[in-house]
Amino acid sequence: MNDIATKIQETGVIPVVVLNDVKDALPLAKALCEGGLPCAEVTFRTAAAEESIRQMKEAYPEMLLGAGTVLTTEQVDRAVNAGASFIVSPGFDPEIVDYCISKNIPVIPGCVTPSEVAQAVKRGLTRIKFFPAEQAGGLPMIKAMCAAYTTVKVMPTGGINAKNLADYLSCDKIYACGGSWMVKGDLIKAGEFEKIKEMTAEAVALVKSIREG
Repeated sequence: MNDIATKIQETGVIPVVVLNDVKDALPLAKALCEGGLPCAEVTFRTAAAEESIRQMKEAYPEMLLGAGTVLTTEQVDRAVNAGASFIVSPGFDPEIVDYCISKNIPVIPGCVTPSEVAQAVKRGLTRIKFFPAEQAGGLPMIKAMCAAYTTVKVMPTGGINAKNLADYLSCDKIYACGGSWMVKGDLIKAGEFEKIKEMTAEAVALVKSIREG
């Protein structure tokens, strides 16, 4: 997990992708890589997710690919077999977390309460997801909740965008943010991959300016 966590932290932003059609997987991967963000959390909300991960990993082996919205251990297996390097769940599911740990699969569970964070810490996890971030209290909640857990770093997802990214990344409890503003579904559906590439490059530049600022 440490290697994956380091890579995620280096990127600063993980594009959270919903793919409804496998044909969009490779153009999207190309746009992300050329835009400077060779990574993605591909959500398992659609039937196209598994094959999309497989094709993206085969064509762009350097990409850091995770599977998001993973709700069952069967999905864990399918995602990893397709090429996912880490698993992200929207909530804290002990069965999924324990399964991933037993198979040495990096897992980032969703935690929005101190009790859930405690369950993660108990299992030796130091990287969690905070979802839905804005709706669950945002930065004030993260700071208050994590004050008691000094080893934990957070990846907030949900409502993160170019306008509030600086607020989040400036907090030492946050190692990266998940965001979909540069990979919105309507852009993907319309085939506007050049626009996605531009917005991805803007996100990369924004992360750099925030961290150097």
